[in-house]
Order: sequence, then C-alpha cells, then structure tokens
Amino acid sequence: MEMEWMKKMGEVTHHTIKTNGISMHVAEKGDGPVVVLLLHGFPELWFSWRHQITHLSDHGYRVLAPDLRGYGDSDSPPSPSSYTFFHIVGDLIGVLDHFNQQQVFVVGHDWGAHAAWHLSLFRPDRVKGIVALGIPLFPRSPISPTQLFTKSFGDNLYITQFQELGRAERAFAKYDCLTVIKKFLLINHGDVPVAPPGIEIIDHMETPSLPPWITEDELHAYADKFQETGFTGGLNYYRAMDLTWELEAPWQGAKIKVPSKLIIGDEDIGFESWTKEFVESDVMKELIPDIEVVMIKGHHFIHQEKPQEVSDHILSFLHKLA
Repeated sequence: MEMEWMKKMGEVTHHTIKTNGISMHVAEKGDGPVVVLLLHGFPELWFSWRHQITHLSDHGYRVLAPDLRGYGDSDSPPSPSSYTFFHIVGDLIGVLDHFNQQQVFVVGHDWGAHAAWHLSLFRPDRVKGIVALGIPLFPRSPISPTQLFTKSFGDNLYITQFQELGRAERAFAKYDCLTVIKKFLLINHGDVPVAPPGIEIIDHMETPSLPPWITEDELHAYADKFQETGFTGGLNYYRAMDLTWELEAPWQGAKIKVPSKLIIGDEDIGFESWTKEFVESDVMKELIPDIEVVMIKGHHFIHQEKPQEVSDHILSFLHKLA
C-alpha cells in the first residue's frame, strides 16, 4: 500500500552505487542543471528530506539524498574506525563522481551537517555552498571530543554512553524500534540529554505524544528500516569522533572558504547551554567568514518540524548563489 508521504513526494529514482569501497543508496529527484546534496543525521534516513526533496525539485533543482554509510540501504561496515569524516567525505566524493558533478550545493542536518562542513573543509573545490541545520562547525578542541563532552556534561551524557560498543544497542533493544525513533525524533525541549547515574539514556528519554508535523506512517518508515538494520551504524559516528579529531590535526585553524548558511532552532538540543554563545561569537565568524545565521522557532529536527520555512531558507540561499 502506498503511504501518504510517498504520494506527496511523487516519483523518486533510487540508485545503488559503488563508492569508496561500499555500496551506497542514493535517492534522486529533479533534472535541473544545479545539484543539491542532502545529508541526514541520527537516527535518520534519506527520507528525512522528503519535504525538501519535493520543494527543491519543484523549483528546478536536481536533488541527491543518500543513506549515509551505516544507514538504511547503504552498507554498514562493522568497525567504528570506518566512520571518520575522512570515510564519509570519501563516500560523498564518490557520489559526486558517479553523477558527474564537479560542484554541488550541500545541505546537512545533525551528523549530516558535520559531514557537510568536513566536505567543505577537505574539498572546497567540490562545494558551491553549504547550508547546515542545527550544527555549526566548531574549532578543533585541544582535547578530544569525548573528553570535552564528559568534562562539560559528565559520564551520563548520551554521547558518552554511546562510546561503548554494544551498550546503547542493548539498551535500545528493550524497546520496539518505533518507540526508540519516537524518543529521538520527537524531542520537544532543548536540554542536552543526560541520564541520572546508573540509568541508560534511552530509559531516561521521554516518549512524547505525536506532534502535528509528522504522522505515525512516517515514523513507521524509519522504524521499519531500523528494524532491518539496527542502530550500530549510526552509533558508530559517535564512536569515531575521537579518531576523526586525531586525524584532522593538519586542518587545525583552517577556515571554511565556501559561502555558508546556518539554520538553527531556538529550542535545539543544547542551543541555550552550548551553541548560542558560539554562534553569536567572533570565533565562528573567523572560522566561517562568509556565513549567514538564521534562528527560527523550533527544535532539533527542524527540517521536518518546519519544512516550509526551512525549505524557503535553503531556496533563498541557492537562488542567491546559483
């Protein structure tokens, strides 16, 4: 049976391509001359961009939305060390090469925003401009990310709990996949997720009631796919953070040289306690000289919660540069 969201999206072409030693699933819509690459976060899929895929293709853009490595119908290498941003950027360069695209616009959310920043950092020659949702590029810390987060938030921060191979997977397994997805996607506050001592973060997280911006069918689309794949691939991004940090030392102090836009919800996770001060600082503007910042009312999964507003902000950025 065709779901309502499928009808709204219309015809999407699905490819399985070889890139950087793995198979990657890429959804494609539109046939315009300008390509927009959409990169999802945790725990998401290409389908997270369903609203933007339709909106951008309707406005004459060709849209590519992969399942990143570890997710959905793309390969999921078993080792956490296979999930550094060198691997992820390598995958994306392979996607651009496969579709014969020398330069594209990149839009990323959550881990996809990190991937977009790193693509722009490592290969600015392949990026026309970047729109990041929720996540700015922070300067490289003198200590590793896990040390920094633990120092700031303690041992029961979700990121810290995710480091141990198998721990989060065992905790998640106590719930059905739909409940796990709801606990993450429907987060309706800006507090950084920190569990009380001795409690797993997934047990501490609430299961909010269904908001008007997403349907039960759409949540099932995520849950059904994660039921097939498990969550290890997505969790391995957190487990590779410190290795990425070690390997990117040569880029210490390097600036983002492509036009950039940051769209962030005023109730995003950690916005008040962590991100807001940095976003408003001169440090970010030194790191990303050509950046426009837009704050809108909303939470972490802003592209799904406020699809029209976010799509319009992306479109205005593209029109300005295309």
